[in-house]
Amino acid sequence: KYLNIMKLNLLIILLLTCSFGAFAQNATRGIYLKSSETKKPVLDVIVLSGDGQYLMDVDPAGYIRLDNLKQQISTILISGIGYEGMSIDLSSLTFDAGIATVYLTQKITSLAEVEIRASAQSGIFKTISDLDIHLRPIVNSQEVLRMVPGLFIGQHAGGGKAEQIFLRGFDIDHGTDIQVAVDGMPVNMVSHAHGQGYADLHFVIPELIDKVNFNKGPYFAEHGNLATAGYVEFKTKNFLDNNFVKVEAGQFNTFRGILGANLLDPANSNQTLFVAGEGSYTKGFFDSPQNFQRFNGMAKFRTKINDNNYLSVTGSGFTSSWDASGQIPDRAVENGSIGFYGAIDDKEGGQTSRYNANVELSTKLNNGATLTNQLFYTKYAFELYSNFTFFKNDSLNGDQIKQKESRDIVGLNTKYLHAYNLGNLNAESAIGVQVRADMVDNIELSHTKERTELLDPIKKGDIIEVNPALWTTQSIKLRGGLDISIGARLDYFTNQYTDHLQNDLKLKSNSFIVSPKLNFNYKVNEKWQLYLYNGKGFHSNDTRVAVLQNGKEVVTPAWGSDLGTLVKLGDKVVVQTAVWYLYLKQEFVYVGDEGVVEPSGETQRYGYDLSLRYEPFKNFYVDADLNFTKPRALGEPEGANYLPLAPTFTSTGGISYKTQVGWNGSLRYRYMGDRPANEDNSVEAKGYFITDASVNYTTKRFEIGIAIQNVFNTKWKETQFDTESRLQDEPEAISEIHFTPGTPFFARLNATLFF
Repeated sequence: KYLNIMKLNLLIILLLTCSFGAFAQNATRGIYLKSSETKKPVLDVIVLSGDGQYLMDVDPAGYIRLDNLKQQISTILISGIGYEGMSIDLSSLTFDAGIATVYLTQKITSLAEVEIRASAQSGIFKTISDLDIHLRPIVNSQEVLRMVPGLFIGQHAGGGKAEQIFLRGFDIDHGTDIQVAVDGMPVNMVSHAHGQGYADLHFVIPELIDKVNFNKGPYFAEHGNLATAGYVEFKTKNFLDNNFVKVEAGQFNTFRGILGANLLDPANSNQTLFVAGEGSYTKGFFDSPQNFQRFNGMAKFRTKINDNNYLSVTGSGFTSSWDASGQIPDRAVENGSIGFYGAIDDKEGGQTSRYNANVELSTKLNNGATLTNQLFYTKYAFELYSNFTFFKNDSLNGDQIKQKESRDIVGLNTKYLHAYNLGNLNAESAIGVQVRADMVDNIELSHTKERTELLDPIKKGDIIEVNPALWTTQSIKLRGGLDISIGARLDYFTNQYTDHLQNDLKLKSNSFIVSPKLNFNYKVNEKWQLYLYNGKGFHSNDTRVAVLQNGKEVVTPAWGSDLGTLVKLGDKVVVQTAVWYLYLKQEFVYVGDEGVVEPSGETQRYGYDLSLRYEPFKNFYVDADLNFTKPRALGEPEGANYLPLAPTFTSTGGISYKTQVGWNGSLRYRYMGDRPANEDNSVEAKGYFITDASVNYTTKRFEIGIAIQNVFNTKWKETQFDTESRLQDEPEAISEIHFTPGTPFFARLNATLFF
């Protein structure tokens, strides 16, 4: 099976070599952008020609090429989150060997400076910065997902397992309908032992996140499989603003330590190298100790090969283990046999590890376009023990199951991006090739006892799944403020499953899907923009489903539309609203907890999103996001067409005070309304309202702070399921809500030393 991998590697090497050899030209004139405070490169800025018509890209070293700038252009405009805007007269700069340096002043961005600008991806609420992350009381990178407006997560297996995700009327499980990536590497695991699209972000150290880009809906050609409700893309830092040591300690015997250091000075724009490591442990708030421990490491090296070529090499890895109390039935808590934080089977838990290698070559072409080639590899292992039904199936030994797999992933992302003038109009072309191959060894589902005794193998086999794709987007800015983007992608899947329980029987299938996109952005005036997005997306289903259906109806298509507006009211308020619709066709679902295939019918979801940002005075911000959804199954009788656990109303928001030095902090809330737990809404999953807070005091040399989750110590159910179970002394199974309790009042102190 590794023959195909070797061929793929040869193709990738050829592409990398060709791009480097063909386009390694020397630029003759350019500008480095650096922070006036740290003297380190500034990357996240927009650079326009003085007439606003020509957009220049900043490369990975904070460098702008001026070769393609028209000679009559004498000024450039620079703006970016966290920096003072500048207008620069090029004749005032001193060029040494064709190079000049411009220093930007850091600041906290004001809403007064936010511009409403039509673009292929509308809205200002689509990027989460490292400062936003810093002001939230998060425990791990998985919790950064909560910062996406309308996205909720829930943990129900001891902290080490990927969280359950909810967005736009979806119970996404662990990632079936949201695409998650880190630096271009996929996080989602297709055909996973526990569930399709399983997305575990625990291998990312929160302090190393530079920003998080996100958007909702299947409208973006670069984002393919699983991006039906939307996508989330994490970007890690290229260098550290400061070397640092950080320690945290909190309730429930919680400890965490992080060390990060630049091994090469980032002020030297040609090369950067940093390393970081993290270790954490918590006993947990459950009656039965969680004993969750995690170790993370990362190293990232970037080098300027010449004026046109930059190479980035990243290595990261993590390992974790934990015990879990699992889901508990309402009746056991109500009759007093266990407490709210108790367990029926406290022998649940697991261990997992992930190691990544990521290489990216970015090449600036002579026509001003950018060619990016990326090669990534992941080695992954997963082992989980769960018990959802207790003694329903086995009254003597219990119903504990084991899910296990070992996986290798190899992939390629190639992207060509070119902004140019089409007559008097601005246009942009993007073309990409993506290849992903998953090789899963001994993917297993077994009946076990107390995590030590194998009672009965249920499923066991090997999976090979390969997904090559081609995508393109063409955008043009028409006069009058209209921006049109047309895109499409073609995805092809080959699936193979070798069944070890049926004499190594090999089953194969092939399938493909074409996904068109059409997006409009219209800038009515300087403070008002409209947008209409339309597109087809999809999520693939488990290989064990695909091969049984002979490749038919197993790549589930989704059609959606968003109609929205972005309005700036004065200088202190920005509002974004959208009405949207999403339809999913028939799909087949592999239920990893039972090893069976379940068909489900057509579904539709429609709703309304509202996002508000308000700055009443300098450095003080108020925000709120409200999301209303009506999710329904089609073809079912009225009253029996609810989608279990799909959220119908959610809201997040709060207040934040942001400064570069001195006091800063936030007070946040998150609310999920009551929602149906079964198809006829006769059982309801109760909602919750939780408040979190953080306060920090920052200087140039150190920072101290406190983070509190669930400030008011609310008793709440983080995840809920209407399932059948039987306790050992019960004559028959009972169907009711089973839940995992949410975090009680949880305070953590932290201290960071910068050096």
